[in-house]
Amino acid sequence: MSSRAKGKRGELEVAEFLRALGYEAARSQQYNGRDGGADVVCSIAGMHIEVKRTERLQPYTFMQQAVRDAKNNAVPTVWMRSNNREWLLTIRAMDMFRFAEMLHAARVSP
Repeated sequence: MSSRAKGKRGELEVAEFLRALGYEAARSQQYNGRDGGADVVCSIAGMHIEVKRTERLQPYTFMQQAVRDAKNNAVPTVWMRSNNREWLLTIRAMDMFRFAEMLHAARVSP
C-alpha cells in the first residue's frame, strides 16, 4: 500500500473513531499535505488534528508539524498508529486542561 493510501486510510479511521464518540468529523481532503490544514476536521472547536499512519512513530517530529500547522491558537493533536496497533493520541502537557474543556464543551447532551 502506498504511503498516500495509508495516510488517507488513517485519516478516515480517525474521523470514524470521532464520529463513534458522538462528534462530527470528516477527512479534510487536503491533497498535497503542504497547505498546513488539519488532516481531519471535527466539531471539537479549537482542535487541530494531525494524523500519522506509519511504522516509524516520531512523536516529537509529528507534534512539531501539528504546532506549526495549527491555526487560530488551536490545540495541536497528533493521532498516530502503526500496523496492528491501537491509535495513540498525543497532546502537549501544557494543553491538557484546555483540551479537556474543549471536549466537554463539544459534548452533545442526550
